[in-house]
Amino acid sequence: MSTLEKIFLLYVIVINVIGFALMGIDKKRARKHEWRIPEKTLFLVAVLLGSIGTWAGMYVFHHKTKHWYFVLGMPAILILQVVVGILKNVY
Repeated sequence: MSTLEKIFLLYVIVINVIGFALMGIDKKRARKHEWRIPEKTLFLVAVLLGSIGTWAGMYVFHHKTKHWYFVLGMPAILILQVVVGILKNVY
């Protein structure tokens, strides 16, 4: 594995941990009626390859699971990222 591949893998791990944590933090803030993390930020992290962590955080923390755009959007982003990754390796 090249150095660039290692850096990329580390980035993917870190961004997914961030996505997972953001869902937990936002759920905690929601319970306390505090300032919330914008939904745009949650989707941005997912688009920046944090979709697995963000999606997992949704279900672990039972957060945003009643919003159709999260229930459909997060898996759609993940599927798109997997398809692009597969196509990248095919071509």
